[in-house]
Amino acid sequence: MSTVTRPDPAATAGRDARGVPVLGLTVLYDAHCSLCSFLRDWLGRQPQLVPLRFVAAGSDEARGRYPELDHSVTLEEITVVGDAGQVYRGPAAWVVCLWALREHRPLAHRLSTPSGARLAKGAMLAAAKWRTRQKAGTGSASGAGSAYYNGDGWVYDPRSGWTYHPPGCDSGTCSTR
Repeated sequence: MSTVTRPDPAATAGRDARGVPVLGLTVLYDAHCSLCSFLRDWLGRQPQLVPLRFVAAGSDEARGRYPELDHSVTLEEITVVGDAGQVYRGPAAWVVCLWALREHRPLAHRLSTPSGARLAKGAMLAAAKWRTRQKAGTGSASGAGSAYYNGDGWVYDPRSGWTYHPPGCDSGTCSTR
């Protein structure tokens, strides 16, 4: 579920956080997740319109900077904190990261529409499923270069990308839907 939390009024006393331009974003990412680390590196290499800072979720630094956050949640899904105190989670966090990038801001605007939000949510669910398998020791992270297999016929191999192999009909009782 994606959430955007407004800043605590006490934390932004004397300024209206809704009217404050975003001058920087801090991305809290799971440093023990290879996908998260890869995406952190990718984001860091992109030309940025809004500076992105990266802090390991659940770290002492993250707890010190953002004591009001539930840090167990930041380890479960990407969390981005704006410099005015905005908190973005899940698909909204990915969209705001893309919004910060020069070459991907138009995509962020498309993903912020109702139909684009469904696509962003689907991407987040796929990443969450991959991470769950990684933590369980199955799927593509169980060994270097191994493939991720899903029961619906989609296969991800790091060497060749996504491919679709429709489920077979070996039993003779295949659905004709």
